[in-house]
Amino acid sequence: MYKRYSPGLATTYADVENHAIQQDEILLGTPGAISIRKNASGSKFYVRQYYDYEGNKKDQYIASRPGDAETERLVREWKKRIGEAKEILRSVRLLVREGYCAFAPKHLAALVPLNKYKIFAAGAVLVGTHAFEVIVNRLGVRVAVFKTEDIDIARPNRLAVETLPKGGLLELLRESGVDFVGVPGFRHHDPSVSYKESGKSRFTFDLLVPTSSDEIEIRPVKELDAHATALPYLKYLLSETQIGAAISSHGVVAVRVPIPERFALHKLIVAQVRIGRPEKTLKDLGQAAVLIAVLGENHPGALEAAFEKTPISSRKHIRKSLMQIREQLEPHPQSWEEIATAAKV
Repeated sequence: MYKRYSPGLATTYADVENHAIQQDEILLGTPGAISIRKNASGSKFYVRQYYDYEGNKKDQYIASRPGDAETERLVREWKKRIGEAKEILRSVRLLVREGYCAFAPKHLAALVPLNKYKIFAAGAVLVGTHAFEVIVNRLGVRVAVFKTEDIDIARPNRLAVETLPKGGLLELLRESGVDFVGVPGFRHHDPSVSYKESGKSRFTFDLLVPTSSDEIEIRPVKELDAHATALPYLKYLLSETQIGAAISSHGVVAVRVPIPERFALHKLIVAQVRIGRPEKTLKDLGQAAVLIAVLGENHPGALEAAFEKTPISSRKHIRKSLMQIREQLEPHPQSWEEIATAAKV
């Protein structure tokens, strides 16, 4: 169900991840290059010319008055940042060629303003299939890719957000260059809990929060000037997290994701409580099976420890899902034995 990467590739990914964590500001689009432009009055100024996620050429204003000492210092700083971005993309290209999971440029662009406003540093967590991609990259394993057009961000509790653009989360997302619009609620008076790219695009961004109830609800998220879908059992998933790197042909972004053993068990739970989405259920079970196989053989004890912390009410769902993926785990008897013994299947 998976293949381990070489230690050399794992080291390369670790270097990329460290760069993502340490970088001060992320460049939208390709790294680009510095050029001098001239306006209608003949005045010259510096720009960064780059290509956005749709392949459109863009200019980003840098400074005016070429030759001025401060301007030239600023231009040297920009050239250094562009050089560093190009260097890290050499490593990203190597990783992607070998099978590491990479985000589409548009999806990475949507994460850039979240990083800029330190939403992940404040505690927000990337969940869903994109989180799965980051998790398996961190584990150093090659697996089948589960593509998605959704970005799911969960807020475990109130986020200590320092600044936010006027208009809240929606305006923050629009700084990515993607023309997000609010998705109307199921009932006409319900606020938006999801945003999508305008037009026929299926690209969506969903905000989630935990609830102790068994019912799906809508909750306000005041610090983001937004609303979120409240889901049962989400608190379990968000209680232990780690920092990883989302990688793309356009750059890298540091993100917070759940630890893999909680992600796997949470997928076993939601596979049973999800209603009317059989394709999503199959994806949930597939991702859970992969992580169980990897963890049981490479991190023994992690699944057992994670199961001990699951809500009692969720365990019947875990056992039912385990019986559905038992055949998939037959080539990984050590992994099956650990999770089956822990869950008393």
